Amino acid sequence: MAQRKDQAPSVATYADHEVITPAHDLRKAVGPAVPGDDPVARAETALAQLSSEFDTWMQAECERLEAARQIVARQGFDAKTHDALFRAAHDIKGEAPTFGFPAVAGAADSLCRLLEHTPELARIPMPLVDQHVDAVRAIIREHGHPEAEVMAEMLTSRLRGVSEEFLRHEGAEIDPLDGVPSPSIAADR
Repeated sequence: MAQRKDQAPSVATYADHEVITPAHDLRKAVGPAVPGDDPVARAETALAQLSSEFDTWMQAECERLEAARQIVARQGFDAKTHDALFRAAHDIKGEAPTFGFPAVAGAADSLCRLLEHTPELARIPMPLVDQHVDAVRAIIREHGHPEAEVMAEMLTSRLRGVSEEFLRHEGAEIDPLDGVPSPSIAADR
């Protein structure tokens, strides 16, 4: 491939689409494979070195969720408060398995579903939001206790049931497979 001297992407326009060629050739950033090098093992080692921070990071995410809930409680739902609460719950849902808190992902997911599928934000009952946030906090707080996973499953199951009932009552349009959780791709720790 000829070396481009300019740093702007090139754009080729066609009748029904455009092809954008980035200015930077990513092949320069990747070196040849080194025999005996295991990038997955290196990534796992790096993750293990960071794992001592996971509890602190999850606690910070939990505090962000609580702060978002408090703002919704004071101001009600609008686009900004909804987005802050949704993002906090969504981040917990996504980070929990990686950070070693897989049991909390279900409760956070249930809150995300509630926030995402309720047709009229103002109709979301604040006690239902409170129950979700309190469950997330309890699951994180009790992480590591012998009965924590059982408690988390019970809380999550109940929250999902109540949320689904509310969404049906509100006439939310939900794909039947949307509520089926996918398996975690994070390694068990």
